[in-house]
Formats: sequence, C-alpha cells, structure tokens
Amino acid sequence: MARLRLLLLGAVLALAAGSCRSFEFQEATLDDIHIGFENGSVTSTALVRFYLRQISRLNPLLRAVIEVNPDALRQAERADAERRRLSSTRDGRVGGLHGVPVLLKDNIGTRDRLNTTAGSLALLGSAVRRDAGVVARLRRAGAVVLGKANMDEWANFRSAVGTGGWSARGGQGRVSDVAFFSLQLIGSLVHVEHRHEPGTVHGLANPYVLSSPPCGSSTGPAIAAAANMVAVTLGTETDGSILCPSSANSVVGIKPTVGLTSRAGVIPISPRQDTVGPICRTVADAVHVLDAIVGYDELDAAATGSASKYIPNGGYTQFLKIDGLKGKRIGAPNGFFDDSANGTAQQMVYQQHLNTMRKNGAVVIENLEIANLDAIQNATISGELVALAAEFKLSLNAYLSDLSRSPVRSLADIIAFNNAHPDEEMLKQFDQLIFLVSENTTGIGPVEKAAIKQLGDLSANGIEKLMKEHQLDAIVAPDSSAATVLAIDGLPGIAVPAGYDEQGAPFGISFGGLKGYEPRLIEIAYAFEQATKVRKLPMFKQ
Repeated sequence: MARLRLLLLGAVLALAAGSCRSFEFQEATLDDIHIGFENGSVTSTALVRFYLRQISRLNPLLRAVIEVNPDALRQAERADAERRRLSSTRDGRVGGLHGVPVLLKDNIGTRDRLNTTAGSLALLGSAVRRDAGVVARLRRAGAVVLGKANMDEWANFRSAVGTGGWSARGGQGRVSDVAFFSLQLIGSLVHVEHRHEPGTVHGLANPYVLSSPPCGSSTGPAIAAAANMVAVTLGTETDGSILCPSSANSVVGIKPTVGLTSRAGVIPISPRQDTVGPICRTVADAVHVLDAIVGYDELDAAATGSASKYIPNGGYTQFLKIDGLKGKRIGAPNGFFDDSANGTAQQMVYQQHLNTMRKNGAVVIENLEIANLDAIQNATISGELVALAAEFKLSLNAYLSDLSRSPVRSLADIIAFNNAHPDEEMLKQFDQLIFLVSENTTGIGPVEKAAIKQLGDLSANGIEKLMKEHQLDAIVAPDSSAATVLAIDGLPGIAVPAGYDEQGAPFGISFGGLKGYEPRLIEIAYAFEQATKVRKLPMFKQ
C-alpha cells in the first residue's frame, strides 16, 4: 500500500511538472489560475488535460467522478480562443470562472451529452430540457463543465440504512474492491467506465485515509476537490450533504440560505430545504463560485425571489477580510463540542480553535443552549422525515414529468425499476424503504402541514431565538454536527478544515447563521482559515 501511495504521488508530481512548467497545478486556486491565464503559464486546455489525467490515475481508487464531459476539451479550447481575442482589445481581462473546469454533483442537470441520474441506473439515458439554473449561470461566467461527480444514490434518500457513499452508477471506491477502471482518450472524447461485481458493496474513498468515511451525499465533489481532480465543484444539501463531506475531506463547503441559489433543474428532495453550493479547497474559491451562481431564476421564482434581498451589492468577495473575526460574536452551543466522538485530542484542537478566534478579536460565548436540540436532531420526533417524505414524492414526480426523455416518469416507476434490477441496485444490501414510505404519501395534508409548522417552531424557538437573544453573528460546531439545526429552516452554513486525527483523517469546523448571514459567515470562515491554515495534501493512507 505504501508503494501505491508513492506511485500515486509520483504521478501527480510528474504531471504538475508537465507542459506548463511554470504553473503549479497542485492546489491551484482561482486566483492562481487567472494569473496563469494572464501571464501565459497555463491555458484552459492544459487545465482540463491535467484534471483528466488526475481522474484517470486517482478515480480507480477514489471513485469521485461518475462521468466526464466528452466536450470538455472543446469548451476549454473555445475559452482559450476567447481570451486570445480579448487580449488584443482594450477590455482584455476576463474574470470570474472563465475557462475554469467545474465538476457538478450528478443530480445537477446539464443539457449536453452528460447524464443526470443522482447515481441511479433508473435515470440513465434521461434528458433534461435545459441546463439547471446554477449551470446556466456557470456557463454565462465562462466555466468549462468537466463532468459529473459521484454521490450517494438519490442523495442518500432511498434507504433506511443509508448507502454509505455507494451509487449504482458510481460503483465502489476502495482499493480492496473487485473493481476495474478504463479511461479512453480519443481526440476530445473522454469516457469513464466503472464495472463492479454485483453483491460487493463499498463507498467512495476518503483521499486522506482510504478506510475513513468520506460522508455524503455530495461525496464526489468533496473528494474531487480534495484530491486535486478539479479546483471547483458544486454540491447540494438537504440536511448535511455539503457540510459533512466537506468536513470529512478537508475542503471548504458553503451551504447557502435556501433560495439564494436556484434549484431549478436539480433532482430534488425538498423545495423547503434543498440548496446548491460550492465545494472548493479554499474559502476564497468557494466565495468566488458563490458569486457566480446566486440570483433570481424564474423557474425557481418563489424561493429565489424571496432570497434575492439577501444578495449584497458588490457580491460576496468583498467579505474576504483577514480581520473578519474582529468584533464577531460567536456562540458555541452545548450538545456539539462536548459530545465530540473522537476523543480528547480532537476536543483539544477544537478548544485551541476557539481560543484562536478570541485572539483574533471574536467574542466566543460557550455553554449556550439551543432549545429542544434533542428533538431537532431526531428526524422522526421533529417531523422532518414526515415532511421530507411527502415533499420528495411531489417534487421528484414534477422533475421527472419535465424531462424531455426518460425511462421513468414517477417515483412508482423508479421503485418498479429497482425491483426489476435488484442486483444492480443492491436492494438486498440497501433496500428502498424511504422510497416506499414516500410513495405512500398523498401530498401535503394536515399531518404534513403540522410537521412543517413544528419544524418552523423548533427553529424559531431554537437557534433563531438563541442568536437574537445573544446578538450572535454565528454559531460554531464541530464537523457538520449542527447541520440539521440549520437545515430545517433553510439557514446557511460554511464548513472549513479544522485538523486531522491520529490516523490522518480530516475533521472540520462549521459556522452557521440566520438567513442571509452569508457575509458574516464568510468574514468569520475566511479569517479563521487564514489564521489556522490547516489544509494539507491528501496522502491516500490505507
């Protein structure tokens, strides 16, 4: 295993010293990439080729990428040509994400030759009528769609036992699997193929410690960003699916206020809780991407219209302040740090981080209580499961009915497909109990309305009341332990790398706030990141 790690690292270093010798591909930020574009040390085409080779070498181990865009190189060449043309004009600079490769979670729709399947074979061959709202914004910013990232099948909303990073399309992700990988480069055509033997079940692999859980469901985006298979990814979250894999893979994930980014064209779970956000290696990169994808979308009019008031004039990058912790009031509620499961060493690191925040000017208030925290964290007691089950059937059926082509048109069709393909869809191992519960719902009736009201009350009397009473700018919690507290009323959060345990597995820290608090959270997260500089390259340890 040590020899395999050395070979992998050697291959990565060799690639980094490739055709663009003065450009350091490893850990390249968006600022690095734009400087490289301007001084000619790198091109979009070179970036895409580098990331494709990274995928060809690392994907057999990590299974982060489910499909590569056959048109990615063509898009990169077009971006290079646009930059050359603009360089001869007075307004020669291009900004934002122009020419930058981006990986999308496999539930984010693209109207191109890529599939959008949420990891399921049932949707293979389906076609969307238009790009998802966030993808349309990425394309307008000039981004190159590199491909689709793997994920827990159906965003981990199929099985009562959880899918553990597995999807039928993505296959397994551990080095011990009976797994094969092929990459074919034919001109600009790149195809990623996974084959696995039915009955063997493993999830995607954490690039730091291969046996460590990578969390989900935006697993592939987090792994790909961490392992330098791309610089920019998009994930989605209903409850923890950005914050958790970001924490587990030593990357930065932003879970925006619900409605800040469009969910149109994204395979849904709940319009009340779903959100789309960036997963990158740095806070600055994630914020640059956030700026590109926020805004009103007539196809998600109610949510984006309501949240558009939170978007600041001048965008979010203005809040990347090195002194962003100064004067901030940050609450550390009970029930999170004191229940940290990984022993005293990790708890000591978290305490050091709280002290670092204080040294950088923050007022950190400990021993606060979120009312009814135990109820909030229990999806059955809180009503979250009741609400999500009904919302899922309604929103998924609406999504499927809008596809221009699809082998399935309803949740009932998907259940039937899984029953007809039990080996490929691992029914014995994972079941589809949540699907069955959801299919048995009949819309948003009195029971569901009561559950949704209870969720709103729990949030209003819990974190929202706490933050207002103590005039907090944010709460802080280890990893994604506060994800459900934020999820049930669509509140924002940011996860940042916090450290590594004795085995080398990453852990994170997350900051959460009220709706529209992204500016404060960005200031806090960026200043914390710059004060600690925790992130390091993955080592692919067994």
